Amino acid sequence: MDIKVLPGNLANMIAAGEVVQRPASVVKELMENAIDAGADTVTVSVLDAGRTLIQVTDNGRGMSPDDALMCFERHATSKISSVEDLSAIMTFGFRGEALASIAAVSEVTLKTRRQEDEVGCEVVFADSQLVSRREVSAPAGANFAVRNLFYNVPARRKFMKSDNVEMKHIVSEFLRIALTRPELNLTLVSNNREVYVLKKANSLKFRIQDLLGSAVANSVVSLSTDTSVVRISGYVGRPDAARKNQGNQYFFVNGRYFRSPYFHKAVMNAFSNLVPEGTSPSYFIYLEVDPHTVDVNISPTKTEVKFEEDNVIFQTLYACIKEATGKSSFGDAIDFDREGAPEIPVLSRSYRESHPYPEAPAVDFNPDFNPFENDGFPSESSPYSNSMAMEHVSESGRHASAGAPGDEFLSSRKEFFVDRREDYGKLFEDRIMPAAQTMVYKGKYIFAPVKSGVMVVNIRRAMERILFDSNLKALKDNGRVTQTSLFPVSVHIGTENMYLFSEYGEILKTLGFDIRAEGRDAVSVHGVPEGFPSDSGKVEKMIPDLILALSDDHVSADADMLSSIADRFARLASVNSDAVRTNVEAQRLIDDLFRCGNTEYTNSGHRILSVLSEDQLNKMFN
Repeated sequence: MDIKVLPGNLANMIAAGEVVQRPASVVKELMENAIDAGADTVTVSVLDAGRTLIQVTDNGRGMSPDDALMCFERHATSKISSVEDLSAIMTFGFRGEALASIAAVSEVTLKTRRQEDEVGCEVVFADSQLVSRREVSAPAGANFAVRNLFYNVPARRKFMKSDNVEMKHIVSEFLRIALTRPELNLTLVSNNREVYVLKKANSLKFRIQDLLGSAVANSVVSLSTDTSVVRISGYVGRPDAARKNQGNQYFFVNGRYFRSPYFHKAVMNAFSNLVPEGTSPSYFIYLEVDPHTVDVNISPTKTEVKFEEDNVIFQTLYACIKEATGKSSFGDAIDFDREGAPEIPVLSRSYRESHPYPEAPAVDFNPDFNPFENDGFPSESSPYSNSMAMEHVSESGRHASAGAPGDEFLSSRKEFFVDRREDYGKLFEDRIMPAAQTMVYKGKYIFAPVKSGVMVVNIRRAMERILFDSNLKALKDNGRVTQTSLFPVSVHIGTENMYLFSEYGEILKTLGFDIRAEGRDAVSVHGVPEGFPSDSGKVEKMIPDLILALSDDHVSADADMLSSIADRFARLASVNSDAVRTNVEAQRLIDDLFRCGNTEYTNSGHRILSVLSEDQLNKMFN
């Protein structure tokens, strides 16, 4: 086999596989380049979630005609020129791979002009080849237009997700960059509709409010500490605002977004015993370290970094968050401000003497009354009895004289009470007896006798199996019944999650949800599937779980996709459903379980029930 050097366009396409994963990757790279170029205003416009067009315009320094050509060459950069520069990077980009990779898998048009130049230039690239170059009239700065992404890589284009899903990723990248530079004017437009128009913010908290809403901004407390190793600033969420989905969690180092499960653990350790199990708080944490002590060159997407003293930063971050949560009061404050409150007059002694309180009314009652004698009828000696009617009642319950007022009424009432006392329960005997044999233990397990011993049922898993079968049937047939709320519940979910509800709106409707958009970043819940709790508090807690279920990637096969969706929503519903507390509810759950195709295991393979035989029970006491 001969070894040969790959052609430039093929090498660029291979590099693009790492750098340009989806339209959001292009948005990230072009926005970072604009900020590195000193722009204070950046506008991002996309059509069809970036499939058709991604246009990024800035008012930065711009480029000369020669640089406009050179920037599309692989490893062409203005950020570093020596090994020393590589160990002290403070800019977003530095490797010179982004534009070369983008030009390898799309058609790129660049219009740019420097402030000192009279005219600008336009260059067009496609498949890593220069198509045209000419002088044009252009404002100072740069204007990149990326068209037909992955047009020459059909396999990559085929595996792109729907417009709503791709747009969600674009919004996520836009948010990460916007949170690093609150001093910039940033705009995001999708299909000629403004998604974000961010003006220069006076502080990071105002930028958080502009991006994520006042509900998020008002539920965070500030962080601040400065050591010889790291300076930490930013905000962490209040414990009562913790959610199951890991949204609004951001780490930044020297103005660059990065992911770190290790530092996330420091945050969670600091919130130990403050947030419910399975939930996590939001946070916006900014680290400033010596650039020589951090390596940002370990990932093509530059979202992973390596610290020399990560253990020290871990401990410092933990202590900083503990201090912030300790100083802040997370309970509801008591307002002692009496300004504007009405004064309660103090009555003088002379007023009370001249206006005595009236005596309390006397209560007339019979201390000898027994409501259980005579089946609730007054006795003959009772002063409250109806003497006119009672004198006609004999010991046998018959009237002594016919035709007296109220004879038939009293006779029928007397016999009615006797009959109900003697026969009570016979009507419901068949339904009550099975339930009476079951027992609910701490809302988690049901114990029920069976022929071979005692059956133990895991309540949550039984619900999961029942709901899975119900969801799968709804997805395949005509849908589930929706229980409509009298008052819709409004829930803030953020702009990026709105695209999830748009994407899966039909599936949610089929499963019994009635959720409608309410503005740019909120939804109103008008109805939930039958069996889901519908009160506002539980609905607000359910929506983050719903977002988490929708965020999972679906498998490609249609049958598997339906099963996957049914399984996710079954798990969601089993956690949020009302608890089983009475024996009657337990028996109903068992009846529903045994109508399912598989009564022993959930769809994910977890055991639902187990039977303790009589021999096993006897061995426990030998």
